[in-house]
Amino acid sequence: MTDFDFDLFVIGGGSGGVRAARFAAQRGARVALAESGRMGGTCVNVGCIPKKLYSYGAHYAEAFEEARGYGWQLPGAPRLDWDALKARRAQEISRLNGIYESLMTGAGVRRLQGHGRLLDAHTVDVTAPDGGRSRHRARHILLATGGTPVRPELPGHELIVTSDDMFDLPRFPRHLVVVGGGYIGCEMASIFHGLGAQVTLLYRGEQILRGFDDEVRDFTAAELRKAGIDLRVRTEVTRIEAAPDGTRRLTLNDGGVLQADVVLYAVGRRPNVAGLGLEAVGVRMTASGAIAVDEHFATAVPGLYALGDVRGGLELTPVALAEAMALVDHLFGPLPGQARRTMDYEHIPTAVFTHPPIGTVGLTEAQARARVGTIRVYRSDFRPLKHTLSGRDERCLVKLIVDDASDRVLGLHMVGADAGEIVQGFAVALKCGATKAQFDATLGIHPTSAEEFVTLRDVTRT
Repeated sequence: MTDFDFDLFVIGGGSGGVRAARFAAQRGARVALAESGRMGGTCVNVGCIPKKLYSYGAHYAEAFEEARGYGWQLPGAPRLDWDALKARRAQEISRLNGIYESLMTGAGVRRLQGHGRLLDAHTVDVTAPDGGRSRHRARHILLATGGTPVRPELPGHELIVTSDDMFDLPRFPRHLVVVGGGYIGCEMASIFHGLGAQVTLLYRGEQILRGFDDEVRDFTAAELRKAGIDLRVRTEVTRIEAAPDGTRRLTLNDGGVLQADVVLYAVGRRPNVAGLGLEAVGVRMTASGAIAVDEHFATAVPGLYALGDVRGGLELTPVALAEAMALVDHLFGPLPGQARRTMDYEHIPTAVFTHPPIGTVGLTEAQARARVGTIRVYRSDFRPLKHTLSGRDERCLVKLIVDDASDRVLGLHMVGADAGEIVQGFAVALKCGATKAQFDATLGIHPTSAEEFVTLRDVTRT
């Protein structure tokens, strides 16, 4: 024990790192955590939380307009105070940063402010903001440094911004160009369009949201276009130039030209491994630049572990949290009376906070056909009750994928209001192996969009 200052040293104060540090300390381990930025990582500071707050803000513009259909007379046109929104968001994020700091001190974790770098498999060098340095020895070291946005290599790349910059832009963009058709690109396009910007969304592929159910992708694209977003697929930017008036001039692969106040590149994220000293200790990397680990999150170097976005895989906060708990149980044992946790990547629910949002869990139609062969597909596409008076033309899609042989529901997908909230509940059913017959035997809550999932009867494809 005297050879080590700590039983666990965590580099990275995001969701996975904080969870691992906190619960390892609760098991009696001596734990330290080094973070060079603000606590909470991407999710709290420039990801999930500010994104959802701005998404709420964008929905108010829709609500003001919809209210007229319900008899509300609004005096004058609503106006967004961008600076006020930024200030309120910053205040809330600071509060959350404080909570994360308190979680560490409350659990007895030694909190170090600074950049951690590996010297060997059991030694971490921490450089503080003032340049001071300290060295720490630990039996186990966990790398949980998350990811960072990918920046393009094209003429004028210095003129773009990434998702890290979007929540604190000095001025609200009148015209925003978003490059990228994944989670982040589609969400930012929806949010800033809702807040009042003219938005053009460019994607080089055939359809946005690669990896999601094809029908969900097509339906969402149609809804985004219907809302007023200029969505262009099979389109790439070849050059960006600064115009004399301070705007950006984009040249496209088809010869077209766009002008924008802000150009957001949301073309993916890469593991944040720079400056960690991985080469010196012999950490094996994957082809995508992530840290390679086994089923227990162990790297090729004994005593060194990695989890969350830095190891690749599903870049979702709940995944990092679950991985952290599995690692803590593996290293220090479960709490008395609890079973040892392992990581199960089946039936992970997720949401995309576009307008309308997407909620999904389980297999897509294509995945289900490849895995089990014969399937049954149930779907409904309808105008939600709310919009019969609101005047909006927004529609909702619900879809079930069922294994024809076992009757088990393999996938559940929704595009529509509150999709994330609704699918979270149904994710429990899929995790428990629910069948279509059990869905059919469940009474719906009327009138809701969620009840459609337990009233679907017509098979559309087998």
